[in-house]
Amino acid sequence: QLQLVESGGGLVEPGGSLKLSCAASGFTLDNYAIGWFRQAPGKGREEISCINYPDRTTKYADSVEGRFTISRDNAKNTVYLQMDSLMPEDTAIYFCGAVWRALACVRTSVDVWGQGTQVTVSS
Repeated sequence: QLQLVESGGGLVEPGGSLKLSCAASGFTLDNYAIGWFRQAPGKGREEISCINYPDRTTKYADSVEGRFTISRDNAKNTVYLQMDSLMPEDTAIYFCGAVWRALACVRTSVDVWGQGTQVTVSS
C-alpha cells in the first residue's frame, strides 16, 4: 500500500517556526516528484514547494519563498518542510503529495496524498 504520512503541525505564534515531515511507505520517493501543498479554510489546495524529478531541483511559491525550505532524506524516505517566519496567513492544512516521475508537482497529477497536518499561526 502506497502511503504518505505527515507530522509536525501545530499551533505557533507569528514569527515562529515549525518543521513538517512526510514519511513514505510502500514505495520509494526516488522515482517521484514530491511536494508540499496547503489548503486554507474556504480556499483551494495550492502547491507551495516541490522537489522535482529527476534532477531534484526545488521550487517555491512566491508566498513562501525565502521563509520555507524543502528537503529530503533518502535513507529515511522522508521529505521535510522547514517553515520559518510564520504568518497568520500560513494557517492551513498542509499535505504532501507524490507525482510519478514528474518534472513538477502539479496538484491534479498527484498519485499519492498524505492525510494532512494542521498548522495554525496565531497569537
